Amino acid sequence: MSVDGLLETPLHAWHQAHQARLVDFAGWSMPVQYTSIVEEHQAVRQGVGLFDISHMGRLTFNGTDAERWLDYATTNHVARLAVDQIQYSLMANGGGGLIDDILVYRLSSGYAVVCNASNRLAVVSEFERLKGGYDATLLDRTVDTAMIAVQGPRAFETLQPLLNVPLSPIKYYSLTMGRLLDRVDTVVSRTGYTGEDGFELIVPANEAEAVWTALMEAGKSAGIKPCGLGARDTLRFEAGMPLYGHELSDVTNPYASGVGWAVKLDKGEFVGRDALRGFKTKPGLARVGLRLAGKRIARQGSLVRHEGAEIGVVTSGTFSPTLEQSLAMALIDPAATTLGTKLVVDIRGRDETAEVIKLPFYKRPEAVPSAK
Repeated sequence: MSVDGLLETPLHAWHQAHQARLVDFAGWSMPVQYTSIVEEHQAVRQGVGLFDISHMGRLTFNGTDAERWLDYATTNHVARLAVDQIQYSLMANGGGGLIDDILVYRLSSGYAVVCNASNRLAVVSEFERLKGGYDATLLDRTVDTAMIAVQGPRAFETLQPLLNVPLSPIKYYSLTMGRLLDRVDTVVSRTGYTGEDGFELIVPANEAEAVWTALMEAGKSAGIKPCGLGARDTLRFEAGMPLYGHELSDVTNPYASGVGWAVKLDKGEFVGRDALRGFKTKPGLARVGLRLAGKRIARQGSLVRHEGAEIGVVTSGTFSPTLEQSLAMALIDPAATTLGTKLVVDIRGRDETAEVIKLPFYKRPEAVPSAK
């Protein structure tokens, strides 16, 4: 803990020493940027960027009933996971809203869950509430581990020389266990939140700075840059990835948010199943992409109108560094979601014309080679 009461990641001293602008994010002192958000954003799109994501919650599950416990508490079908596979999933409440969106890892030793920093305590509490008679244990490993994301088209060449196992066989949403720097036991997953190829590493907290420093050195020829939360947000936005507290919330159902594919109603009983069954046919709202006519930015909460009627709100918006356009995501009436539909967005009391366009806004030029 720091003097101001914020949690600090194992890389906090490095961030301070390299002039990162630190902010309070979900109770953690986190770098929002080092140089500029656009510069860091472009480094990931064109080369490689490095992110400290140690604020994300990391939970491990072991025991005979770990799989059953996870399947009851989450919307996707955990039992379908093979060893070394990862699954995007959701934790719903009884009304079909979302407690969090999560990643479920199946390890050879058991299961792990990565959740959002802002929801970690709620996620742990919900799992404990649902434990019942399941013969399994949950261990919160957030503080004694670190998590680092290596993202961009040159992520592979940056990471591979430091690792003792080949990265080529790892498909998207898969993982391997390896050793970095010939000594650091590591979980390596081909996952990310940027729309680019990349990897996320879970390492012991006391080795985090050594791994980070080695990655910065290994990525020099690729133009590697340390990146903050600002670029992480613009990157995920361009890739059309939802963010909890924006596109996802405890009062927004997953079908409206565009992540209904992560709900498996036929897998058996799980929390929120009855409510979600109803939302599948009547989601109420729908997530869409918007291209604004001008350069003004539509922020979260901006009202959206169609033919004079209020039909929804903007959930995220920015001026896209890659596409050089003002773009937004919004939750609106499904009747107005046809591509090309003209809408109006109220930006601080002034109307801006917008057009419904396809999500995601950006796709990388080539798929991950090993995932083909």
